[in-house]
Amino acid sequence: MAVSLKDLDDAQFSELYGADRFTASVLASRMRYIVQHMCTGLLNNAFSLILRDWYDFAATISGPPEQNYPMSSVSNSLAMFLGTMSEAVRNTVEEYGPENLRPGDVVICNDPYRAGNHVNDICFIRPVFHGGRLISFVTLRAHQLDMGGVVPAGFSGTKRNVYENGLVIAPTLLYRDDQPVKSAFNLIFDNARYCALLLPDIKTIYANLLLGEQLITESVERYGVDAYLGAIRYSTDVSAETMRTALAALPDGVYEAEEGIDCDGIDDSVEYRIKVQITKAGPRMELDFSGTSPQARTSINAGILDTKTAVGVALKFLIDPATPFTSGAYRDIDIVLPAGTFISATPPDGAVFLYWESTGPVLLAVFKALEKALGHKAVGGDYGSLNIHNANGVLEDGTPWVTTAQCGGEHGPWGATEAGDADSYSVMYQANNLDPATEAIESELPAVVLRKEYLADTGGAGTNRGGAAVMKDTLYLTEAEHWSSPLHTKSASGVGVYGGRDGGLGATWVFHPDYLDVVRRKDLIATTGDVYAGATPVAGMLDPETKCVDPDGEYFYFASTPVWHTKPHAVFRYLTNGGGGWGKPTERDPERVKNDVRDEYVTVEGAYRDYGVVVTGDPRTDPEGLLVDLAATKKRRAEMTAR
Repeated sequence: MAVSLKDLDDAQFSELYGADRFTASVLASRMRYIVQHMCTGLLNNAFSLILRDWYDFAATISGPPEQNYPMSSVSNSLAMFLGTMSEAVRNTVEEYGPENLRPGDVVICNDPYRAGNHVNDICFIRPVFHGGRLISFVTLRAHQLDMGGVVPAGFSGTKRNVYENGLVIAPTLLYRDDQPVKSAFNLIFDNARYCALLLPDIKTIYANLLLGEQLITESVERYGVDAYLGAIRYSTDVSAETMRTALAALPDGVYEAEEGIDCDGIDDSVEYRIKVQITKAGPRMELDFSGTSPQARTSINAGILDTKTAVGVALKFLIDPATPFTSGAYRDIDIVLPAGTFISATPPDGAVFLYWESTGPVLLAVFKALEKALGHKAVGGDYGSLNIHNANGVLEDGTPWVTTAQCGGEHGPWGATEAGDADSYSVMYQANNLDPATEAIESELPAVVLRKEYLADTGGAGTNRGGAAVMKDTLYLTEAEHWSSPLHTKSASGVGVYGGRDGGLGATWVFHPDYLDVVRRKDLIATTGDVYAGATPVAGMLDPETKCVDPDGEYFYFASTPVWHTKPHAVFRYLTNGGGGWGKPTERDPERVKNDVRDEYVTVEGAYRDYGVVVTGDPRTDPEGLLVDLAATKKRRAEMTAR
């Protein structure tokens, strides 16, 4: 058995890492500071809304080729990027040729199959030299507002191949000797829309790469190159050891689960399923995804590096949350993933764009599979789908506008844990981004965010309650075209654990102005069930007559209308899935249930039906006057237990 890092004496540590323990720790912390400082610089100076208000980027530091490019530090930002970036750096640099790099270079790549994620997520890689020696790489992966293709801004599940998907950039030099390579910039700007925003964004990214390089160079000059390179290895070794310890604490065994998404953008005849078999033995784990559905016919696929990220995020979330996420976290984890599935797609027909919709279920499948192994430490499922809304149009003065990931169901609830109730308005487990402010959205778009609110009785019931589903209404003031991508509405993503119940199902509708014109009416669209009969369903399991959410109803297919063309004053309504509950609902303190009724997370009827708690009073007219009928509650819970 390997000696624990904390058990190494000072001489052993210095021999192994080229520095004393204190210096290695300082440098490891310094690297985390550097990547976060870079992200702060980009966040504060970005031009496009997707960077400035959504935080759709991440920064990393990697070691040199002779160390096999270990990723020693990652920023506290978009988690979906973090597991892909170590291979993105290795694959990009190896293909370009490390011997061809020199000070002042920036190399880029956005190919999902080489570098992970989708074509809008360009990896900007800056080599760092010291005394003529290549010692490190500092990297920013940042979403570009548009990279061409058939859909403005790209967010759509209906593109059929890589040629429709957008511009693919193989490893390419963007800066040489700190001067822009004109041909590379022209390649991007000749193929992309909204270049007036792309250019200042790229310049801002470049400036923050220079900042990262400067801070690394200062660290090396102060502590020495051997100590710096040793600290890179030390950082990854710490992550490897903590994950190994966490794995060893799990019961050995074989654990299986399935998850999936509703369909692709061709039709709803194929439901895509993920099958995972997890074999845990000692301090090692194998995750075998054999039997997963073949790659999809449209751009809902993910690449192998995206699946690797989802596995890493799931395990960090469940068993090893306290230490930084580096490439070392994967050292004792094996992933078996055949090529050509919808979570390991291959070109040209396995188009990758909405990769989080396919890898979100990967994470949830790991959550499901390990529920029994974790016992009371299990975590409920989240809302499952970003429900991305992508819209564009033209203002009266001819200015084009686009909105991506701001006006759909991008934010929603988490699942409950033993620690307490879940949050109801957050980001997907894989995201860690920001929620754009309503004022920012409305200042740049001909759109008005009318509503962001929770819907009662949608959070999974439990000893600790899952987060409530989020309902968002957005009014569009001009004619527009829309792509809507809710991909997890057939079954609950907010799976309950440890005896908790599943969260509710979500759906999406469009209210055309010839049915309800909120501007003319000067009133919000109601949330009661009678309002949906005249609405147009976009996606969800709905009653075919009332168009209300009904788990036993008819499935309405998200791409039945691939592009929604709307007149001014159309309103899109998104309802997310609810989060999963934790623990038996009948063991929830009746006073907590009463407070949920007061706060409108649960209705009086839901308290009786789901929790066996009889609440008297009116939460609307006298919320503080609610009471629990203890005798009736005891009787009701006895009946529920007997059933």
